[in-house]
Amino acid sequence: MDAMPFDTTPVLVAGHWRATAATLPLFNPSTGAELARIARGGAAEVDAAVQAAQAALDGEWGALTAAERGRLLTRIGALVLERADELARLEALDVGKPLKQARADAVALARYLEFYGGAADKVHGETIPFANGYTAFTLREPHGVTAHIVPWNYPMQIIGRSVGAALAMGNACVLKPAEEACLSAIAFARIATEAGLPAGALNLVPGLGEEAGAALSSHPGVRHISFTGSVGVGALIQAAAAKNAVPVTLELGGKSPQIVFADADLDAALPFLVNAGIQNAGQTCSAASRILVERPVYDAVLERMAERYRALRVGPALDDLDVGPLISQRQRETVEGYLGLVEGSALRVAARAALPAGLPRGGYYVAPTLLADVDPGHRLAQEEIFGPVQAVTAFEGEAEALRIANGTAFGLVAGVWTRDGGRSLRMARKLQCGQVFVNNYGAGGGIELPFGGVKHSGHGREKGFEALYGFSVLKTVAIRHE
Repeated sequence: MDAMPFDTTPVLVAGHWRATAATLPLFNPSTGAELARIARGGAAEVDAAVQAAQAALDGEWGALTAAERGRLLTRIGALVLERADELARLEALDVGKPLKQARADAVALARYLEFYGGAADKVHGETIPFANGYTAFTLREPHGVTAHIVPWNYPMQIIGRSVGAALAMGNACVLKPAEEACLSAIAFARIATEAGLPAGALNLVPGLGEEAGAALSSHPGVRHISFTGSVGVGALIQAAAAKNAVPVTLELGGKSPQIVFADADLDAALPFLVNAGIQNAGQTCSAASRILVERPVYDAVLERMAERYRALRVGPALDDLDVGPLISQRQRETVEGYLGLVEGSALRVAARAALPAGLPRGGYYVAPTLLADVDPGHRLAQEEIFGPVQAVTAFEGEAEALRIANGTAFGLVAGVWTRDGGRSLRMARKLQCGQVFVNNYGAGGGIELPFGGVKHSGHGREKGFEALYGFSVLKTVAIRHE
């Protein structure tokens, strides 16, 4: 077992780390070996955490000004940046992503905290022209206790964009990290406490989704829930929240296309076409898992992507190569099941990266695979695989490109590659998704850019100022003075 720099088994409630009666094993995806043990929090720990959050709102945390909250977040962000290498190593061991990707996540966490620290005192209400004898205005106020159920693929980034925004608006948070990967979440909570965040403003309860997660999403003391994960679990959380009339921000994944027109700058496009599909071994909600290519350049794009696939290096996270393992044996079996659909079908494997000899036998590795001639209605073009698999499909003209791009149950992100300015605007307006990137994909993370989906990709927005609006309640005040 890799030595951890801290005890991973307690929960954080009201500023104190408490042990739980039971623990859960955490596994290193690169080797399959046990990495650590984490707390198995349940309904009792969740209830204590919610009560601690409410007490913080009624006490020291709730009494701080917006500027004071901002300074605290900025201080936490500075400490995160100082410890980016340590956090990156934890994330790499825990999730399986290459070190350079994990370090980018640590830097992004710091940037979220900087952004929301600076924004905390800049969310303003408005005055409203109304009837004579009245002054009317609006206030932005916190929901109260907010729940944050964070997935295993990008713990640091998603903590930054949800917890960071919620704290900036004055909410008190209960964080439930995924049981598969929560070391960086625990480390973040320790850093926040060290930075002087008042007790109870942030509480942490690791545990199973069906235990701690279910207790948190149904707790009557929670006034807002932020969840990133699968469509099925998102539906359960929304149903639980509905019983308490609680708003929910849901980010539920995607089947995102990159659309390459014949006039595109292929040299600029190609790195994005591949990297956006294989980053974090394809375990990314906004992964570009579909590549739609206009017929005249289809063969050229496919071959150049295939060259990149054949050159990909796969290995343990700490080797810092191109692609690491999947998160778990269960996820590997899921991805292998999808790849099994290729056998006996009209699909063809355009390229497959080699799994080198000497990989740890217990690791959860899958060879990155590029599939050609994928029918838009095929399961591999419709369902979220969450692995390093991309499907390439040809199209003829804008109308067919739009029909294929919009033809799934998801709507999170899309990329458009073209030199035609009019086409880029037409496509951006007609694509059914939450973000459209033209001649790029992802905008380098875009801390400032609102993020979220439509259809089965969820609702609500994170990142940017929109997240601050989502983590606040608008109150209208009308004063009669004549």
